[in-house]
Amino acid sequence: MGVDRTAALLLAAIVATTGGCSRGPHRDDDTPAERTVTATTTPTPPTTTTPTSTPTLPTTPSTRAEPEPEVAVARAALDTLRVVERHPAGLPPYDRDAFGEPWADTDGNGCNQRDDVLLRDVLPGTVVVQRQDSCDHDVLAGSWLDPYTGVLLTFDDLKDGAQAQAIQIDHVVPLAEAWRSGASDWTAERRAAYANDLDALLAVDGPTNASKGDEDPAAWRPRQGYQCAYGVRWTLTKSRWGLAADSSEIRALGELLDHCG
Repeated sequence: MGVDRTAALLLAAIVATTGGCSRGPHRDDDTPAERTVTATTTPTPPTTTTPTSTPTLPTTPSTRAEPEPEVAVARAALDTLRVVERHPAGLPPYDRDAFGEPWADTDGNGCNQRDDVLLRDVLPGTVVVQRQDSCDHDVLAGSWLDPYTGVLLTFDDLKDGAQAQAIQIDHVVPLAEAWRSGASDWTAERRAAYANDLDALLAVDGPTNASKGDEDPAAWRPRQGYQCAYGVRWTLTKSRWGLAADSSEIRALGELLDHCG
């Protein structure tokens, strides 16, 4: 028996014994894993359900890299944020109802802001929508890349409660954080507009959103590969709405922006 044949037989024996190479649960920071959620029951599909690709919209904010001009604007804006105590004295208790009804149709397109964000952030070619009343893109199914973890989320029935909870619309600067940073002094109309600001909303993994809670970047950060974009979006949101920041938050935002290169 030649050397080559002996080596081949030895290799086959090793593969048979080990079952081949396997990849453990660890993954690189920016390599998407996949989470598929399937409804336990499937409702009768509406007759108007239509598979469609994402219409012409700006590049998905949850996955794109921040362009250099936005990074520069965020760095300049960070230096102008008003500095306050982390927990200002005498602040009225936070009240979610003060920000109005969740997911109103503030832009008047017939769809609530949740469906607008789901459609905007969905991976092209994966979305299924239906018409519901005046809304032409009630989102039923699709795939989303969670910006905070890099996990690929796939859902086949967003009318199922468990699936709907598994993908949530996150206020990048949480409402409670906005309340502490100046929104407690706003009018009800301004708070409702902030709560539905599309530029401050992202479609994200539900459990991850729950773990973030109302923390600022001094206490919670996404995966390293999204920290630049997160720092830019947080800073520009606070600047655009005239919200303040505490010293530890400003320091943390500077660290996030350092990831922009």
